[in-house]
Amino acid sequence: MSAPFRLMAVHAHPDDESSKGAATMARYVAEGAEVLVVTCTGGERGSILNPKMDRPDILENMGEVRRQEMEKAREILGVRQRFLGFVDSGLPEDENEPLPEGCFALQSLEAASAPLVAAVREFRPHVILTYDDNGGYPHPDHIMTNRVSVEAFEAAGDPDRYPGTGEPWQPLKLYYHMGFTRERFEALHNAMTERGIGSPYADWIARWEDRPEKWEVTTRVPCGEYFELRDLALLAHATQVDPDGFWFVCPRDLQEEIWPTEDYHLARSLVDTTLPEDDLFTGIHAEAAPARS
Repeated sequence: MSAPFRLMAVHAHPDDESSKGAATMARYVAEGAEVLVVTCTGGERGSILNPKMDRPDILENMGEVRRQEMEKAREILGVRQRFLGFVDSGLPEDENEPLPEGCFALQSLEAASAPLVAAVREFRPHVILTYDDNGGYPHPDHIMTNRVSVEAFEAAGDPDRYPGTGEPWQPLKLYYHMGFTRERFEALHNAMTERGIGSPYADWIARWEDRPEKWEVTTRVPCGEYFELRDLALLAHATQVDPDGFWFVCPRDLQEEIWPTEDYHLARSLVDTTLPEDDLFTGIHAEAAPARS
């Protein structure tokens, strides 16, 4: 690369960056790109999902523990990372349960987007990764992360919007994560079954009958050789990831053989490209993107 490409991944909580797009980021870092993970909240209200970490001292210091886990994952992936400073909204057990006062999901769109616009204008990414408009799954913080990411993509290049947050910068492509698709899980399920390995995916696949996928996969990034780093980054989030749990049931060598890509939907593009793609930077030259006049 004559000049480094820049990729920004916007996530709701610490650990989301390791379960969605981690191998992609590791690949681009290895190829010389600059990668910044923006984490909207501190994950303070996250549940402890690893029985080995279910201790009072962990629960009482969840915010600090998750920051330490994020730093370990960041080092493993080789990325930069910053927190936007919002408070985790938690995941309500009932859809009618009110969200905690002051949490990320209850912020106005402008208040929630301003620090992200500032981060975009400072880092100047060519590409932004985020969740779809349902958050990937309907966690209130994931949905808000989509909203602020779309807002920042549209606003950061406009000098009349968000004054005082830096010089305008227009990202060129916006992608949604598409890692949890029926096609992928069916391929892994069939491969595990053929090899006599118990598959955990049958129930997931059965539930897809009533949940048609809204977004098509437009872009598959080959990154199987970085799945080991992805898994190590996941394990760094010890409160959130059980090393004996779901994430690691499918052998890594089988994943590398059957589905060696991480997949995305191209939601916005200000450059010409041809679908399907195998590179998030297709159509982009690493020179500075122009601000809007």
